[in-house]
Amino acid sequence: MTQQKWTAADLPVMTGRTVVVTGASSGLGLITARQLASAGARVVLAVRDETRGRNAASTMPGTTDVRSLDLSSQASVRAFAAAWTGPLDILINNAGIMQVPRARTGDGFEVQIATNHLGPFTLTLLLMPHITDRVVTVSSEMHKRGHIDPEDLNGENRPYDAFQTYCDTKLANLLFTFELQRRLARAGSGVRSMAAHPGLSKTNLARHVTGLKGLGLKILASFAQDAEHGALPTLYAATAILPGGSYAGPDGRGERRGYPTIVQASEDARDEQLARRLWDTSASLTGTGTGQTLPSAT
Repeated sequence: MTQQKWTAADLPVMTGRTVVVTGASSGLGLITARQLASAGARVVLAVRDETRGRNAASTMPGTTDVRSLDLSSQASVRAFAAAWTGPLDILINNAGIMQVPRARTGDGFEVQIATNHLGPFTLTLLLMPHITDRVVTVSSEMHKRGHIDPEDLNGENRPYDAFQTYCDTKLANLLFTFELQRRLARAGSGVRSMAAHPGLSKTNLARHVTGLKGLGLKILASFAQDAEHGALPTLYAATAILPGGSYAGPDGRGERRGYPTIVQASEDARDEQLARRLWDTSASLTGTGTGQTLPSAT
């Protein structure tokens, strides 16, 4: 018997549940937010550009809220978390940037590691006292090309390679996901930490990429699935009955396209010692995560 494929039609009724989706004004984040709102959730669109966020929210049914969040700025992340009141059922760390030119944030961090890892790290831990169900962090198959040196997260001791740095941040996403799950389990919490990757999907994530790499990505895009399918692994990780630490991705060949299923992360992503070192460095850089109180089981 052929196993039934999971689609957005399998989303549970989300009435009464609150979800934060970062980067929800376009691409996979917009689709993710729209589908959850359609299922009855109250969806908070956490976005850099509030005008774009409001435009996106206007296309969604149900209850939505738009709030400012720039993950590259620790001050913005802290302001968002400080303003939060009440329970938060699901946090979806979707926002990210890809292969941008080398730059430093106002905090002095390399911009890709700041936006893709350090921002979500701080956001998740500051919101943790409010989270009741799960955290979903969006990674990429490119994590398998990542190499993390926790003592040199900002790449000060090596030439800058925009593509390699992106891959490194996606590995960081998984190391964080699995380490958070281990810490939640040790704390006796019922909150789950999950990850997902969209496969090869048509979004504007690679809009900064030029030259031969940009041409290569445009060629790959011709084989990509649409954003509606790309968002399915995130929706699956956010709502399906799955154990903590699950990693969802497409079921097709090479995990490039298809319907969501549980997939395998790289050996490096499962390295517990590396994950602890990354956590400690991230905590030191951001001033978050050292002695952080995790929620108790409910």
